[in-house]
Amino acid sequence: MQLSPEELDGVVKRLQRAQGQIGGIIRMIQEGRDCQDVVTQIAAVSKAIDRAGFAVIATGLKECVTDGDGDTAQMERLFLSLA
Repeated sequence: MQLSPEELDGVVKRLQRAQGQIGGIIRMIQEGRDCQDVVTQIAAVSKAIDRAGFAVIATGLKECVTDGDGDTAQMERLFLSLA
């Protein structure tokens, strides 16, 4: 199933933010920042990436329901892969 880029604009923005956060985490580690601060940031970026994945799957499921010709079993497997 192919999803349109317009439907995924929010996902792209979320992933770009996460990309920036990852750069920040790398700098924190290089600067010797406190372990708790680093782990807190890693948890935040992990959550952002998970939400991006769920948004992609939700968009795909919506397409499946609307069009009626999508592979819902495949979407279910993708959803479970994020769990």
